Amino acid sequence: MVAILLAIAGLYGVLGYAVAQRTREMGIRAALGGSVRSLVELVMRDGMRIIAFGLVGGLVGGWAATRVIQSMLYGVSPLDVPTWVGAVVLMVVVGLLAALVPALRAGRVDPVIAMREE
Repeated sequence: MVAILLAIAGLYGVLGYAVAQRTREMGIRAALGGSVRSLVELVMRDGMRIIAFGLVGGLVGGWAATRVIQSMLYGVSPLDVPTWVGAVVLMVVVGLLAALVPALRAGRVDPVIAMREE
């Protein structure tokens, strides 16, 4: 559970920072007629890209680590497919939830305030 909470906090922090850095861009997009949906989709797409890179790195690292800790595993195969699939599904769901808050915040950007900030 602690690992899941750390994953949520880390992904939320990264996406929140990325959205904050792009506030002016979001404001310009909104001023030029971009819909809330398109802004949310843009941030969610960026979030999914981060999640995909993290999953690939985690799967490669996990696969490499199973060779090292294989002697410590009891009653579980190092390449237990249901466990690996469950971990991937859980991280995708957690990533989507963590990306949703910054995405919704990006969708509510007021163009006038965003332009005035810098």
